[in-house]
Amino acid sequence: MWAWDNSVSPADDPRGRGYLPASPERLAAFAVAGGLERVDLAAPWDARTGPVGAWFSAASQALHDAGVEVGALGGDPAWLDDPALAARWLTDALAAGRVDHVHLDVEPWVTDEWEVDKPAAMRRLVAVLDAVRAAAGGVPVEVDAPWWLAHEAGDPLPGSPGGTFLDAVLARADTVTVLAYADHAQGVGGILALAERAVRASVEAGVPFAVGVETETPEVAGGALYTFYEEGPVALLEGSGVVAAALADEPGFRGIAVSHHRAWRRLLGV
Repeated sequence: MWAWDNSVSPADDPRGRGYLPASPERLAAFAVAGGLERVDLAAPWDARTGPVGAWFSAASQALHDAGVEVGALGGDPAWLDDPALAARWLTDALAAGRVDHVHLDVEPWVTDEWEVDKPAAMRRLVAVLDAVRAAAGGVPVEVDAPWWLAHEAGDPLPGSPGGTFLDAVLARADTVTVLAYADHAQGVGGILALAERAVRASVEAGVPFAVGVETETPEVAGGALYTFYEEGPVALLEGSGVVAAALADEPGFRGIAVSHHRAWRRLLGV
């Protein structure tokens, strides 16, 4: 599960999100109640300072105490222009919290450059991944990857000669989360169909993978067909179960990742 929000009031720290269910205790309790194995926890900029830094340290510890693996989650668009910022962010996050891995959600495909020069935009992502790997000091690096990266020709990207954009990511990731957002598991436009090529590429590259599903509102998700918001929590559970069963025997499958803590709670009404 991605957890982007913190419980700190913006009045106490400008990085605060003021989402009270993200308090360390309530976040850990939610993870335990949902049987979650991993939570990717938003690590703030300058994570060693201030109330939000203290929240990150406490939340990562609370999750660990509950037996949940913790990732330092981040993805500031500014990193695409200056990858050294990503390295600094990670250095602080690793010092501030009890972290098992780093989880990157960096999205060059939402920039204007993507519309005119996709390879150039991807090269900037590659530079961020390289900077983070260098700063990670052996801490595993996980990367979010939309399913359609496996359908985009990757030349001339480092790490993907004759391959795809996804191949360039796989060359730098210890784990990927294939974002296959849909409101159903099977059939045309379903999660399994969308993720198929990316799953195959991950298996062939020997890179463990999870499959991401969405619970945000249609307005945020980009349309009702990309989220379980209208279908509800039972459909989310059933659909995720179908996907997990279908991929259970694939080498490296690490389960279903739900986007995201606040939206999932809203879906559940808790």
